[in-house]
Amino acid sequence: MSLVNIAGLHKHFGTNHVLKGIDLAVEEGDVIALIGRSGSGKSTLLRTINGLESIDKGELVVDGTAVHDGKGDLRALRQKVGMVFQQFNLFPHLTAGQNVMLAPTVVKKTAKREAEDIAKEVLLKVGLSDKFDSYPDQLSGGQQQRVAIARALAMRPKVLLCDEITSALDPELVNEVLAVVQQLAAEGMTLIMVTHEMRFARDVGNKLIFIHHGRIHESGDPKTILTNPETPELANFTRAVM
Repeated sequence: MSLVNIAGLHKHFGTNHVLKGIDLAVEEGDVIALIGRSGSGKSTLLRTINGLESIDKGELVVDGTAVHDGKGDLRALRQKVGMVFQQFNLFPHLTAGQNVMLAPTVVKKTAKREAEDIAKEVLLKVGLSDKFDSYPDQLSGGQQQRVAIARALAMRPKVLLCDEITSALDPELVNEVLAVVQQLAAEGMTLIMVTHEMRFARDVGNKLIFIHHGRIHESGDPKTILTNPETPELANFTRAVM
């Protein structure tokens, strides 16, 4: 069975039918880029995968934890799925290390000493081992986003979701964050990313999914479908963003 299985997933916000029957299988180690126009449902799909948004119909299974038609163990689901957002959402009164330690100690009841060791480990992984005692306002935007990645990694997720994690950064800081994600991919982390960084999607991802009007419109090898899109909708999108 795949690490993530989604079948017939629907999501409404009032009368707005945002996701219209998504079917998706994600294997362990996959690096999947989700692309599409604003409002197509990309971010909503990510938020349903980690339980931040309920689903109205369909099935979602992550590493054996299942949600059927909106019913299931969302707490267990969230512990298997990490998420990094556009905004860093760090607590300004906590140091980088304390921000990373918070979820393991509160959610998993990890002992403080062990949580500190985990925080040092994941901050090292994102290239910030020297920033453990730094506060967010002492860090650049790129460094803050890397702390946010470390915070997600501290929960030992089975899959990491990234929602336009470079969109709030100045252009010169984008590459330092993408380099961390690329290293995670090389180490085998399962990643699902909403991104407009087409070059990154092409070079690092092993699967690209184009979402259009709440449906998977095209999917396949990134290099193939970005070079030779099968539908005018994807062709128009790639021309606009590349």
